[in-house]
Amino acid sequence: MPGNAQKIIDAARTAYADGARLLLTPELAICGYAAEDLFLRSSFIQACDDAVNQVARELAGLKGLTVVVGTPTQGDNGKGLRTRSVAVQQRHNAARVLREGRVIESYAKRELPNYQVFDERRYFTPGQGTCVFQATGDEAGDQAVNVGLMICEDAWFEEPARLAKEAGAELLVVINASPFHVGKGGEREMTMRERCLATGLPLVYAHLVGGQDEIVFEGRSFALQADGSLAGRAASFKENLFNVQVLRSQVAINLIAGVAPERSSEADLWDALVLGVRDYLGKNGFPGAILGLSGGIDSALVLAIVVDALGADKVRTVMMPSPYTADISWLDAREMAGRMRVAYDEISIIPQFEAFKASLAGEFQGLKDDTTEENIQARIRGVFLMALSNKFGSIVLTTGNKSEMATGYCTLYGDMAGGFAVIKDLLKTTVFELARWRNENDPYGTGSQPIPERIITRPPSAELRPDQTDQDSLPPYEVLDAILARYMENDQSVESIVAAGFERAVVERVVRLIRLNEYKRRQAPVGIRVTHRSFGKDWRYPITSKFGA
Repeated sequence: MPGNAQKIIDAARTAYADGARLLLTPELAICGYAAEDLFLRSSFIQACDDAVNQVARELAGLKGLTVVVGTPTQGDNGKGLRTRSVAVQQRHNAARVLREGRVIESYAKRELPNYQVFDERRYFTPGQGTCVFQATGDEAGDQAVNVGLMICEDAWFEEPARLAKEAGAELLVVINASPFHVGKGGEREMTMRERCLATGLPLVYAHLVGGQDEIVFEGRSFALQADGSLAGRAASFKENLFNVQVLRSQVAINLIAGVAPERSSEADLWDALVLGVRDYLGKNGFPGAILGLSGGIDSALVLAIVVDALGADKVRTVMMPSPYTADISWLDAREMAGRMRVAYDEISIIPQFEAFKASLAGEFQGLKDDTTEENIQARIRGVFLMALSNKFGSIVLTTGNKSEMATGYCTLYGDMAGGFAVIKDLLKTTVFELARWRNENDPYGTGSQPIPERIITRPPSAELRPDQTDQDSLPPYEVLDAILARYMENDQSVESIVAAGFERAVVERVVRLIRLNEYKRRQAPVGIRVTHRSFGKDWRYPITSKFGA
């Protein structure tokens, strides 16, 4: 919390020097979103209170500056700063409105989301009130504006904005921590436009940026005129001050701000993955990353993401050939490591594989090779990577995608072994699309066309048996991913998917694989969420179940 408090203090001083007299911080900015069961600890709430006190105290000398700080609260003593003697009653997802060293208003979030990754009803009590405060543009106060405050989900419902207007608000402001998924930015602007049209008030939307465990927030704060038209938009995935000028005329309030251009979904997706990696490793103190580089598309894409996130000097790759590794896999892995300028080693797993087979020969006598021998290879690789991680401190990044996680086309304690799953929420078809996009774009200046073309065009293979391809075990990825998107991401039934033109046998097979492999997904490392339905908090299915419709 002290670090977040200092960021707010520094931003407030900069904004004040630039002429701003109202600073909005995101939802729960003092502690980050979401702190999960830390919210249940009174000592955590007290630490948040102490951090808010720090902000108020250090900004007390900035005359006329109002600062809205998102923070959890527990108990309240009205408009003064909470003290240690206040009785503990209820917890709120709240905001403190600070001016010249004191709290002039407090507001508790009214609408608590409890869907997708949200679990706010576990932690917070809904607020009941409305918060309208006055912000001034200069010492004389002749540019004073009545500001109606809401927190995130409040603005997705009609009543909080209507009540704020009835209480005298002339400008709506919304502080937010709304997790990223592809397309979410447009959804937010569309919904806030509805609030403007319903109330006839302009609106400023202040949004969090950064990564927190599996969740990423992209920033992209914006301002809308009273008619819902765009007045300004901040850049995505960049932490900065977004300045909005509020001009009052005789008939209306107008907002003026810079407008960052719209971006492609691929650019947003790439930046989300890069930010997710950078913040997860950086905030948890890992000195670097290590991954198995197989010569295949998944590990190639992960390598490109990680180098963009961390720089080549913090990334180590290891190629671990088995008896079934094709020569082109060696060549492509070496070439990509060279293009990315990362540390690269080759450690054969053949001696260990032969030793395992020899040790188990008596037990397996008379039995054919099957997935047992395939999994042994994957687990040897996992042991090697984890040993390097233990010795040197770098975190192992897994390279499995969403299509594999859905169907169980992965090995527990093998290719699933690691600390962070970078592309866990990318379907295989999206992996290919994003690889092509990265080869055509170099957003971080780490090198153009990092992925050898053959990696993108050759049929994907786990290379755990002779002449193996993924399609020996799975439907074509175009078919598989379409079914996964319908069943897993959009909750369509087997019958509706069949009615859409998919073969019943294929649909039932895919759904069966999803159901059977829940136990694997529960043991997978956390990974970056970039869709509206990821495997994690979005997906809470029982391991023991026979329902498959």
